[in-house]
Amino acid sequence: MTEGSKVYPHVIPDIDQWPIYKLLDDRKNLVEEIDGFTYHRLLKLHSDDLEDVIAKTIYAERIRIREEPWKVDPPNERVFWKKISRKLLGKPDQQLSEGEAQAKAQSLLRTIIHRYTEEIVGTFRIPTFLFARKFLTVFFNRLLNTAAARNMKRIFGTRYKVYERLLTKGEVEKLRSLMTKGTVIIVPTHSSNLDSMLIGYALDTIVGLPSFSYGAGLNLYNTGYTAYFMNRLGAYRVDRRKKNPIYLETLKGMSTLSIQRGTNSLFFPGGTRSRSGALEDKLKMGLLGTAVEAQRANLQKGKEEKVFIVPLILSYHFVLEAKYLIEQHLSAIGKERYVRSRDEFYSFRKLLKFGWTFFSQPSEITLSFGKPLDVMGNFVDSEGKSFDRFGREVSLRDYFVSEGELTENLQRENEYTIMLADRLVERYHKENIVLTSHIVAYAAFNILRRQNSHLDLFGVLRLPPDDFIFPLELMLDMVEQLKNILIEMNKQGKIKLSNQVYFDTLELLQDGVRNLGVYHIEKPLLFVKKATLVSQDFKLLFFYHNRLENYKLNKQFVWSDVKDKMEMEVA
Repeated sequence: MTEGSKVYPHVIPDIDQWPIYKLLDDRKNLVEEIDGFTYHRLLKLHSDDLEDVIAKTIYAERIRIREEPWKVDPPNERVFWKKISRKLLGKPDQQLSEGEAQAKAQSLLRTIIHRYTEEIVGTFRIPTFLFARKFLTVFFNRLLNTAAARNMKRIFGTRYKVYERLLTKGEVEKLRSLMTKGTVIIVPTHSSNLDSMLIGYALDTIVGLPSFSYGAGLNLYNTGYTAYFMNRLGAYRVDRRKKNPIYLETLKGMSTLSIQRGTNSLFFPGGTRSRSGALEDKLKMGLLGTAVEAQRANLQKGKEEKVFIVPLILSYHFVLEAKYLIEQHLSAIGKERYVRSRDEFYSFRKLLKFGWTFFSQPSEITLSFGKPLDVMGNFVDSEGKSFDRFGREVSLRDYFVSEGELTENLQRENEYTIMLADRLVERYHKENIVLTSHIVAYAAFNILRRQNSHLDLFGVLRLPPDDFIFPLELMLDMVEQLKNILIEMNKQGKIKLSNQVYFDTLELLQDGVRNLGVYHIEKPLLFVKKATLVSQDFKLLFFYHNRLENYKLNKQFVWSDVKDKMEMEVA
């Protein structure tokens, strides 16, 4: 058994005192504020080509309605955009002065912005939240139950709790302290559709934090039950089909103003789930930039409270959607070199086996809360004071001063956002907690590639898994090397390790293989004999191997130590 997570009392026990509740309880004024903020921002950015921006928005929206309609879309979509189009074009014989044309464009801009704002901004209902909290407790106690026993009484009993398998590590105490010092933005890595629910549940019931504002994909609202809860739990809607500047600025306006109002937020800066299985190495600038802008705006208003950025790294032994995600990744990078495999037929027997394994096998999920930063990427202490890389206390205000004045400079803030993104990528890799499954997958796939060095990646993935074995002695050699490399990196502060990584090498290997892709029908790696391992799916093995790929650990391997064993196996 693992040590589990410490369960904390709530920082703010009364829900009606939560920032997210206060923000959305004032929804009408919030909508008006976003409308005005976005309107003035777009006028500043597009004062010379406003009509053109509106025309392109109309064109993009009409294509979306025709080619990508969703159930959640308003029934009057076509009518609305036709009216906007007619008003923009005007009557054939109508001649407007430049001032009149500009006034008409500005009026249409306000109308479009307001429609988008009403679509984006959600609500927060306390009874719905309390129901969801109880429901998720029951749901996750069943989903993550890891009873060693195989009988149904234990699986559906209450002996095993979520916090025993949903492990929260890292700077939790500091995070809780900062909640009372300023506004916190949590920026997690993104691996699975389970991420949002798991994080939200852990923050509430384990870490003891109030609900965060977060963006939920509008596609999630296509289902009635999901839409009901999402509409009432503080999420703001994000429609990734809409990429026009009016919509994107409205979305950023929602984020900026909610942060300015002190609402704690959560968003995935990678933008989407990692298709390859690797940690994010490039981040989206849009929502990160709203944190920088909100901090500057608050300083201009005389508010000294800081906006804190907290990286969160999720580590899974398994990812439910791994097979789908790696197929997407390989299709994207391989193009004509990648031949997509056909979907397999899953029998009812196999589905039952999958469900049984899902509920009965042990598997932890780890949430590693990284060192909190300010919006410039400086570390902060528990009191919210900022320190540069040399440990010197710094003033955040100084970053936004030009010629003695606190000023808005969007180009400068864009550079600050890039710096923050780079810092977060660095922290993701240093705060990442390596699991035994990551190690065995990385070792096995590197052996596979080494023994087929004449093939490119796609050639390796096309090899029939039945024809390849991983001898135990060879795997132990590679796992031992990886273990030693990672322990040294951990001492240097370059990575974090789960407790199981310090197991005896054979026990580490067995633990990793047991947990690796535990919920997949076709196993990435498994023992078939005491001294032999095989893979039933090289693509899944590649997916889980990628978790450590960005560290370039294979460059530190001493292949001469295992050369003889490899050659013996080939022979």
